[in-house]
Amino acid sequence: MEIPENIQEQLNQFQQLQQQAQAISMQVQNVEIQIQETEKALEELKKTDESAEVFKQAGTLLIKVEYADALSDMEEKLETLNLRKQTMSRQEERVMKKLEDMQSSIQSVMQGMGQ
Repeated sequence: MEIPENIQEQLNQFQQLQQQAQAISMQVQNVEIQIQETEKALEELKKTDESAEVFKQAGTLLIKVEYADALSDMEEKLETLNLRKQTMSRQEERVMKKLEDMQSSIQSVMQGMGQ
């Protein structure tokens, strides 16, 4: 028995949504790694004496910066990454919910066709 065109279209959309969910999941993991790295760097910076020389990477260069500037930059970066993670996690939840709904819908139609 051949699958009707509208069901085939739904299956295609489902596959695209699965790929989107996977891509979002990978992005969330990447942001989580960046958060961990930033937290470690911030922790080490806080252990450092304020009078110590601090350098910031800018591309392939290391540039000397003030301790307070480096500290505020790292804290700001961490805050931005956490907000990004929250946004991406909500997006991931929405996509997963949509996937579940589509899967239920497709299964119902397929069962109704006797397949």
